[in-house]
Amino acid sequence: MAELNTGGGGGGGKHGKKRAKKLSTRVDMTPMVDLAFLLLTFFVLTATFNKPKVMELNFPFDKETPDEPISEVRNGLTIIATGKDKIYYYSGSLGKTEKLEATDYTANGLRKLLVDRNRDVVEQIRALGQKAQKTNMADSTFKREMVKIQSIPDALVVLIKNDDKATYKNIIDIVDELNITKVGRFVVVDELDPKEKVMLADATKLNP
Repeated sequence: MAELNTGGGGGGGKHGKKRAKKLSTRVDMTPMVDLAFLLLTFFVLTATFNKPKVMELNFPFDKETPDEPISEVRNGLTIIATGKDKIYYYSGSLGKTEKLEATDYTANGLRKLLVDRNRDVVEQIRALGQKAQKTNMADSTFKREMVKIQSIPDALVVLIKNDDKATYKNIIDIVDELNITKVGRFVVVDELDPKEKVMLADATKLNP
C-alpha cells in the first residue's frame, strides 16, 4: 500500500513565507530649508525699510556784501514766530513795512496765506501731478519737474525768523506748512532786525 506524503510541497510550512521589513518613517527637511531661505531672501530684497525722517533747512550764506538782500526779492514773505504759538508776518521789503500782521497755524491761517501767495506754483504742481498719474511718470522725473516749477521767478520766497520766546516746534510747524503748500524757496534767519523787534513788541501788545 502506498504511503501518503503529508509533508507539503517545497517552501511550505512555518518558515516558508518571508515578511517585508518595516521601514522607519523619515521626512527629508532639506527642501523645506531651501524654501525658507528663498522666501527670506525674497522678503529682504523686496521689503521697504523705514527711511530716517529728516527736515531740510536752508540757511543764508554768510556774505559781507550780499548781491541782493533776501528781504528785497520779488514776492517775498517774512514770517516771525514768537511765544504762545503766535506768528506774525509782513510782505515785501522791511523798509516799506510799518506793522506786522497776525495769523495762526490753522488751515485757515498760515496755510491759506501761503496758498494765496503761492497760488501759481500750487496750480502748476497740481497739473503736473495729474499728468504724472496719466503718464506713469517716474518719481525722480516728477520731483525734478516740481523743483523747476518752485524756482520760477514768481514763486514765493519765505524768510522764517523767531525771537527768544519761540520753540523748535514752532519752526518745524512753519516748515511743515511750507512743504504742504509747495513753497520750495525758504530760508531760516536766526536774528531779528531792530525794526522787526520794535514791530513785534507792538504787535504782541495788541494781541496779548
